[in-house]
Amino acid sequence: MLKRWLPWNYLIKFAARRYGVMDPLTLMARLRRFSQPSEVQEPIELLRAGILFHARGLVNTRAIQHNLDWVWPFWVEKQFDPKDPSFIPRAFSFSHVNLTHRNWTAVGCPGSASYPIVDPRGLLTPIYDGWSLDAWLVAEDGRTLFPSRLTEVDQEWLLEDHLAVATRCRMQDLEIYGEVRQECREGELELFWQLQGQGPPGSRLVVSLRPYNPEGVQFVETAAFEAERNTLVIDDESRVQFSRSPESVLFANYEQGDVCQRLNEAARESGISCDVGMATAALVFPFEAAESLDLEVRLGLVEAPVEGRKKKSAQPMTISWAQALNGTARLEIPDQRIRFLYDAAVRSLILLSVDDVVPGPYTYKRFWFRDACLMMHALLCVGLEERALRCLNNFPGRQKRSGYFLSQEGEWDSNGQVLWIIERFLQLTGRDLPAAWLKSIWKGAEWIRRKRLPKDSKKPHAGLLPPGFSAEHFGPNDYYYWDDFWGVAGLQAAARLAEKAGETARAETYASAAGEFAETVWKSIAEIPSSRSRQAIPASPYRRLDAGAIGCLVADYPLQLVGAEDERIAKTAAFLQENCFLNGAFFQDMIHSGINPYLTLAVGQTLLRNGDPAFADIVKRVAELASPTGQWPEAVHPFSGGGCMGDGQHGWAAAEWVMMVRNMFVREEEDRLVLGSGVFPEWLESRETLSFGPAPTKWGPVTLRLLKSEGDLLLELDADWRGEPPELEARLPGYRRQRVEVNSEPHRLVAEES
Repeated sequence: MLKRWLPWNYLIKFAARRYGVMDPLTLMARLRRFSQPSEVQEPIELLRAGILFHARGLVNTRAIQHNLDWVWPFWVEKQFDPKDPSFIPRAFSFSHVNLTHRNWTAVGCPGSASYPIVDPRGLLTPIYDGWSLDAWLVAEDGRTLFPSRLTEVDQEWLLEDHLAVATRCRMQDLEIYGEVRQECREGELELFWQLQGQGPPGSRLVVSLRPYNPEGVQFVETAAFEAERNTLVIDDESRVQFSRSPESVLFANYEQGDVCQRLNEAARESGISCDVGMATAALVFPFEAAESLDLEVRLGLVEAPVEGRKKKSAQPMTISWAQALNGTARLEIPDQRIRFLYDAAVRSLILLSVDDVVPGPYTYKRFWFRDACLMMHALLCVGLEERALRCLNNFPGRQKRSGYFLSQEGEWDSNGQVLWIIERFLQLTGRDLPAAWLKSIWKGAEWIRRKRLPKDSKKPHAGLLPPGFSAEHFGPNDYYYWDDFWGVAGLQAAARLAEKAGETARAETYASAAGEFAETVWKSIAEIPSSRSRQAIPASPYRRLDAGAIGCLVADYPLQLVGAEDERIAKTAAFLQENCFLNGAFFQDMIHSGINPYLTLAVGQTLLRNGDPAFADIVKRVAELASPTGQWPEAVHPFSGGGCMGDGQHGWAAAEWVMMVRNMFVREEEDRLVLGSGVFPEWLESRETLSFGPAPTKWGPVTLRLLKSEGDLLLELDADWRGEPPELEARLPGYRRQRVEVNSEPHRLVAEES
């Protein structure tokens, strides 16, 4: 009642004038003029995430630049170095955040959503959004190896019995090798860090507690050492155990500075507290007379819940990586780099899909329908249907009573994505439509129908979905065609699902609604003045062509709302290549302000479908952008080559890499399977057999093999068809396009005439 009667707007404006600051109400009104009027201006979820992100950035501002004699994580050492290409001036930046090296790699178990991360120099952050542990080496002559200050190290993601990040750091005759892995035994999670130091006799290996992680400062208020158990206790709750007793145990608080300044002291201190929250510790292990030292560090873990869920996931499942990978599509090619990236991407998808599918192990350890649906599609396309099913079963619980599938307000693409992925799940698995999903599906389809704007306004947006925030990389709120294309696809899927459920009248209603919606969208696009559209598709009816047009390619891939070689799609892809590519990849000016791997691959998919061999250059370029551990951040800094946006191990990027490889070998069109259209010509020169599969398709799983026999190239297809098989068409580079008969005999391919 008080809010209704008091003149709050007047009071705020009066206070602003009184204290000589900008009137926030006028400012917000001005800002909103840059976007289309929308029912949701700034999604509260993104505002909250941004506030938390920059809150840490404010702490970084106070902690880092005044203490550059500390040993900081790799991104700080680079970003604060004026001699480095990663340097960012700080004068008017109110918060200092990692914008140049957002790279890390998770270790984990396929049945656990606990994701310890390792940065590019081996810094280990065991607990979600927590403090870190670092390993240093001190020679007897005073030389010190701090990995975060090295120009180069060797790092790899080991994909064997356990996922492990191995980091080897060298400086002259000093070397540290660290290998991090996580194990789950009988529902208990444990982290292992195997360390080996090498150097002249008298050297010392140091394990240091650090009050930061790859995002910045993370407070540590107390640290204590229990000598009888060789255990470091952090903030009275985390216990780090060491396999041997240290010679020295040193601590420092913020007033004393970084413990790195005390490494030559000999003391066994018991602990420290720091009111600022910047406590550091160093445990020193001497080599004695040897030239190396082995040390194991262990830490028990508790699984952190996915952000946005009210409770933690169930107890971690004890499942091996061999079990998790059983039956997945395997890739066999002579290009070891592309094969490794495929294998790594499949494991990233498994790692990030324990219960809910999340797009990252750290910054993006939360749920979005958009990322989840696209990642689930990749999971399904390599045979991981049970993991996709677990997430699908959670979808109805995230649906509002209105029918809206909500991950954050103001994004109108989610309902179409959910209906589309449900149908793809049934197509690719051959399963029956669960009766328990029907009510949710119908509510979701009706929401799309109701959400559309009136068709009789005679404005360019008539009949489209309302302006919204949509995918944040398109720009400010607008009437995004991305949302509309997903809406059309969702209604089409709902129509076919209704037919499958035996509800003929409902199927006709949804099919009619989908057709009318599609007609409205294309009419809106056709009416954009050619001076703005250039016969391509801008992001919205009110936008000129810019980087946001990347979203319109979704009509081609993955939705196939248009046929291959559609002129509007081709012109959109051409515009993006000519105006928005940097060094061979798509540079997203808006929000990301970096080279985006998964959006680059979206252009590549359109080129592949259009038969343009330039897609191969895109695939090779994206492979170059991957980290040594086979990961892509959401966006890549054009100079540092490190991550400048999002999570350092991005699930959507992994999904698009998997889908690109899959479609290079086995690509679905409406009435046919296209085989081998993306195989690189140089692979065919090898005498090795190329293969991919078993790859689920809507007609059944297939395995494609290409082998040499007496100088000829043979195509062999193993398939388990469900019902009538599709038309099969081989389109290998250097060979005639030809139909493949459905039988068990290898098909001999005919080379094109030179």
